[in-house]
Order: sequence, then C-alpha cells, then structure tokens
Amino acid sequence: MKVRRRDLLKLATASTLPLPAIGQDMRARTLRLVPSTDLVSLDPVFSTALVAVQHGYHVFDTLYGVDGAMRPQPQMAEGHQVGDDGRAWTIRLREGLRFHDGEPVRAIDCAASLERWSRRDTFGRAFGNAVDRYETPDDRTLRIHLKRPFPRLLDAIGKPHSSPAFIMPERLAKTSPTAAVSEMVGSGPYRFLRDELDSGNLVAYARFDGYKPRPEAPEWTSGGKVAHFERVEWRVIADKSTAVSALLQGEVDWIENIPADLEPLAARNRRVRVQDADPLGTVLVLRFNHSVAPFNNPALRRFVMQVAQQADYLATVTGGDKKAQRECRAMFPCPIPGVAEIGRDQFGSLAGDPARTREALRATGYAGEKVVILNPADSPALAPLGPVTADLLKRAGLNVDLQDMDWGTLLQRRNSKAGPDAGGWGIYHSTWPSIAIANPVLNTTIRGEGAAGWPGWFESAEMERLTAEWLDATAAAEQERLTAAIHALALREVPTLPLGVYFPHTAYRAELTGVLGGSVRYPWNVRRG
Repeated sequence: MKVRRRDLLKLATASTLPLPAIGQDMRARTLRLVPSTDLVSLDPVFSTALVAVQHGYHVFDTLYGVDGAMRPQPQMAEGHQVGDDGRAWTIRLREGLRFHDGEPVRAIDCAASLERWSRRDTFGRAFGNAVDRYETPDDRTLRIHLKRPFPRLLDAIGKPHSSPAFIMPERLAKTSPTAAVSEMVGSGPYRFLRDELDSGNLVAYARFDGYKPRPEAPEWTSGGKVAHFERVEWRVIADKSTAVSALLQGEVDWIENIPADLEPLAARNRRVRVQDADPLGTVLVLRFNHSVAPFNNPALRRFVMQVAQQADYLATVTGGDKKAQRECRAMFPCPIPGVAEIGRDQFGSLAGDPARTREALRATGYAGEKVVILNPADSPALAPLGPVTADLLKRAGLNVDLQDMDWGTLLQRRNSKAGPDAGGWGIYHSTWPSIAIANPVLNTTIRGEGAAGWPGWFESAEMERLTAEWLDATAAAEQERLTAAIHALALREVPTLPLGVYFPHTAYRAELTGVLGGSVRYPWNVRRG
C-alpha cells in the first residue's frame, strides 16, 4: 500500500520510532538495503546496469581495484612485474584465495575471466585486441603476453564501473560472452543466496567466511573489504514513499539513492543520515538508436541537442536543488578534471525560438517517422525524463510515442533493432557515473563500436581510430590533442545526448558507520553501532 506524504511527515518529526518486530540479534547481524531498481540480470560482466555492478561487488572480486584518486591498486593480486619492453605482464595472486564453492582461485580462472570480459566490455575490447596469449606457469602466476605495449593495462582490469573485470571460476568464465552467467560463484566478501531470490521483492547474500580481506583501509574498490554483517538483504520497494517510510521506522537500514522530493523528510529525522553518494556525480543521458530511422540521421540528432535544455531534466531529478546538479554542455562529464564545455554554443541553442526550430527540423530531412521512447516507470531517476523528452519533441514537430514499462523490460527491449512498429525503439534514457565514462576509451556513450557496442549501436571507424591512438599515446600533449579531436567528433555526431550531471544522495540509519562513497553502494566496511 502506498504511504501518504503527510504520514511520512509525521514519522519524520517523531521524537521516537518503533523498532522493527524482529529479534535484536538478527537485526544486528543483517544489513537491509533498498536498491534503486530490481536486480534483473545477475551477470555483472554481461550487464552494464548499475544494480548489476552493485550486485557484482558483493559476490565477486577483481585483480586490481582503484583508490579514491582512481589509481589502480592490487586487490586479488599480490603485485605485478612488467618486462619485454612492456609486452609481458606477470601478475602474482595473493595466497589463500578461494571461491564460494571452496575451490582455490587459480591463475587459469583469472585468464578465462579476463578473456570473456574482454569480449563484452568497451575498455576490455581494447585490452583484448592487444593480448597475444595468456600463460599460467602455476596456480598463482598469470602472465599476459601482449602484441604491443598496452600502458593502461591496470586501468583496464581495475576499472570500477560498468562491467568491471570480475573474476569467476574457469567453468563459468567459459560461458559465451553473448550469454549471461546464471550461477553466481565468486570469491568476494558475500555469497549470493540463489534459493532466496524473490524477483521484485528480495535479493539476499551471506557473508563468505573464507574471504581474505587485504590489510589496507578500504577506498572505493580497493583495500580491505571487511564484511561486518553476517547477512545482506536487498528489499526491493518500487514505491519510494513506502521505502522512505520503512527507513524512518527502522524496517530497513539504507536506501541506495533517496529521491530529491523525499530527502527533506529523512534529513529532518535525527535517526537518519543523508550524505553524498558519489562526489563525481552521475550523468543523465538520452541514447539514440542509430540502427533505424529517424536517428540514423546525424542532423536530427544534432537538432535534438539544439532544442533540449539540460535544466529541464535536472530539475526533475533533483527537485530543483541547484547544489545537487550541474549543467554540462560537453560529451564528457564536467566534474572530471580537464573537461572543457565545448558545446556551449550548441546545446539548447534553439530553445525558445519556435520559428527557427521549425526551419531547423525541415533542414534535417525528417519525414515524420515515429519516435518510440522507452520509459522505465519504476526508476525514480529515469521515469521523469521520458515525459520531458516526449513533450519537447512533440512541440518541436516530431511524431512521438512514449511507452512506459519497468526497467527490466526496457533492458530487454533496448536490444531490439526492429522498426518502431515492430517492437523497436528510438530513444531511451539512462545514467552513467562520471567515473565510468571519464576518458575516451571508457566513454561507452560515444564509442563507435557499432553492433559490438552499447545498445543504440553508434558506428564510427574514425572514433575508434582516434581512441586507439589515444590508448597508445604516452605523451600528455598528444593525449590532450587526441582527446580534443574525439570530443569534437562526438559533438558533431551526437551518439548520445548528455542531459547534465546530478549528485545523488544516499540515506541510512544513523547507527550505521563506515558507509563509503563510490559509484555504487559497497557492502564492506559498514557496521552497526
């Protein structure tokens, strides 16, 4: 049943709150989190969805992670050596690593996992193209032989978001990269409890007592991942008013991202803490389908960029809170150091001018094709964006069909390359943590990989050539020159339209300590009391 806002206000201002009707010992041992969306795909290498990545960090681990400055740090690895003029990397595994089924983690597991990941991930494909072969002289030694030097190898296998290079047993890693792995056996701090999975309601994990945390303090995805809770439960609550009510009453401990309009209620309650979730922010994006009309026409994509105003989108996500948003007229996230807003003269340049808008639309050659917008009605951050785009494009003169659905259905529909009347689509909206698209090779939203890339399938041999040159460049000046060329090309082609950066907040019960910032909510280091 949906909770009324006035009832929430009473809860927020109450001086005392009832404890949940469960045993105190069990409450102390269990962390209850409300994720932003339901967990649809279990394979965090197969899916780039934020919720899948968050699930992945519970179950799996990586050879390298990143610290607070995004520098690669050994995680499962003990360390590495580089030889043969940068073409041979030897990585030594930490001693005593085990999978959840009791089997030891072997170098051959790591090789198979990297091989599969490199055929799914954008950065991984660049890495995979440089690999000649893997060698495993013993169970703790992985040797990667390269066709050519690949200076960013650790950045690739240690990337923190959107299909991280998670390590799984060889038998699972041999799964085709075009199929999702369904058996969740990792070596991370928590075991996935498949028998308790209740889609749309509950996702559960149990602490893996065989996990060996590193001795360092945790930072982002590196350091000591100490699991203080015996059990983690994700309580999937689609209605966010109900979720906030549960937080205020102590029925759940943590809400992954709290909606802006409900945040004041939580902030006024002394038993709840609200904090920034990710200091680098999250980018709202509008993704075009390049495989069918009408957005296989770059002139029409540029037109949408010229009529859209980022402020309209950001206001729906932040409730108008200027401190929680940032307009960014660029194809890279502005919170990333060195990003220039080179699109200032183009983003929104036709807004508020109907006569120029009509003329500009005619000039694109648009022939009235239907624009199907897929809208995930169950996502608080994304649901408001579809109506904004639909209204914008209708007023601009396009034939628009807005279709509401849940996020899981959208993830399936976006794989279709059919026409708009046969189950296809033209636009959907998504979010990307800034750190996940921070440089040319990472930025999936502008990569030109075509059929191998992110649904929407932008294809550009020129973009891929420039990105390959950027990867091989070692001089800072050359990297800057190539980044500028890539940025300018993306602005001309508009593979995806950025809609601004917002800074999500997370909310949790005040007795929790050790909550870490990052692109997802990490279960380690958090304790009660």
